[in-house]
Amino acid sequence: MKPWVDLYDVPGEVDIPDEPVFAAMDRAVKRWPERVAVDFLGATTTYAELAERIARGAAALRELGIGPGDRVSLAIPNSTSHVVAFYSVVSLGAIAVEHNPTYTEAELNHQLTVSGSTVVLAWQHIAERVVDAARGTEVREVVCVDIAKDLPFRSRLALKLPLPPARRMRAKLTAPRPAGTLDWHDLAESAGRISERPTIAATDPALFLYTGGTTGTPKAAILTHRNLVANVRQGAAWANFTEGTETVYGALPFFHAFGLTFCLTLPAHIGATVVAFPQFDTAMVLDALQRRPATFLPGVAPMFARLLEQAAATGATERLASIRLGFAGAMPITTEVVERWEAATGGLLIEGYGMTECSPIALGNPVSAKRRPGTLGLPFPNTEIKVDGEDGRGELLIRGPQVFAGYWQLPEETAQQLQPDGWLRTGDIVDLGEDHWVTLADRIKELILVGGFNVYPSQVEDVLRGMNAIEDVAVVGLPNGSDELVAAAVVVREGHHPPSLDEVRAHAEQTLPRYALPRRIVVVEELPRSQLGKVMRRLVRDQLVG
Repeated sequence: MKPWVDLYDVPGEVDIPDEPVFAAMDRAVKRWPERVAVDFLGATTTYAELAERIARGAAALRELGIGPGDRVSLAIPNSTSHVVAFYSVVSLGAIAVEHNPTYTEAELNHQLTVSGSTVVLAWQHIAERVVDAARGTEVREVVCVDIAKDLPFRSRLALKLPLPPARRMRAKLTAPRPAGTLDWHDLAESAGRISERPTIAATDPALFLYTGGTTGTPKAAILTHRNLVANVRQGAAWANFTEGTETVYGALPFFHAFGLTFCLTLPAHIGATVVAFPQFDTAMVLDALQRRPATFLPGVAPMFARLLEQAAATGATERLASIRLGFAGAMPITTEVVERWEAATGGLLIEGYGMTECSPIALGNPVSAKRRPGTLGLPFPNTEIKVDGEDGRGELLIRGPQVFAGYWQLPEETAQQLQPDGWLRTGDIVDLGEDHWVTLADRIKELILVGGFNVYPSQVEDVLRGMNAIEDVAVVGLPNGSDELVAAAVVVREGHHPPSLDEVRAHAEQTLPRYALPRRIVVVEELPRSQLGKVMRRLVRDQLVG
């Protein structure tokens, strides 16, 4: 029984066919061959052109020995090449393994080791790091992807100019190809086209996405073709898109579940154009709105706040008016930002809830006047929820076709989170109202959310404990507008001077991504601990906030 369905403006159940995730791309190519599928900084690729590139990319991978069940790693920023690479991999029945291209060598090495990937498609700018990270793993080929080749012709010419601005831009986008690596574009151009695809079941794995869960140790979540197809169709029904007319802004990274499902795979299902951004940059987004106005913007809370600020500062607020729907996830968004956004756009900004293990979205606010800012909304179509607790407060459990298949080669961890009857334990505490609306109460996991990325306190603490001056440390997230900042309470080792923030960041950046670096250091005499000796981060956070 799903009593919340009565509150819907959409069907309580949507059809989810047993098909691979690339079937929607095949249909889009037939229905809208001349429609722009991808706009990358002004360089456009139609659905017909995209299909040709995907067929050649798949043929190139097959020549490298890739087939069903093989893992192929992608460490590429948002770009046309990323879209091509993803569909090339999954059309062979292989598994796409997504990586954050800003990760350190150690982080990439761990993920490559876990996945057992044999081929890595790596952004040429970071290829040297990937080559180093691949040592000691099963990787046999590193293939360089030069996203500068995706740029408009005039931009590619400008990059060749012997001028300081051109040199700076080249340094941001590309780098010399390391010895012993292959060139993705050359391979695809010489490979011909793939003529036959293997038979792929909807229950076959399509994607590995890394998530830390409750431990902070990255695990590969297995998402099947059916998981991705289901979440795309649930999201499309929820938003009530008009096929063949929408423009989706891909400002969320494709290596993130939210970005991959709603910015990379959903557009093909509705025949949309995706405008891909290699990174979120407010000026870049506002410029693109002049060139190709958006109708749908999935994002995280800070993105909407920063766009409003930049638009107001530059007199460009009217450019936001084309955006019919904004969908905020990953962290709460304030009512004030929602009101400002809706006043500026004339559209709606809704909040939802998800996690990597849900492909990722499981709940959302209705795309109507029924929405309730500050809540997670209602379960998506085909989705069940329940609360493990009393009086409507407790851990949220979710069951539906978008719920993942488990963690790669980690049966015990899978069993802890995924029950035999299909219920997923989220680790988040919610309030379930009598009217079936869900509100987030607290996070069990103690994750810190920075710009939509998870920062795991235990990982940061482990790195900081490697400093001679630090005896003990607790890392927490502190409010920072619509975002959080990483703060560390440190106990200084006897005989040492307290480390400065610059010293701590210089040490940590050798191992951690930039978004995980501490932005505040507070020296304390001791850390509050439980009777069992566990540091009580909640009390640390309360002290630092106070």
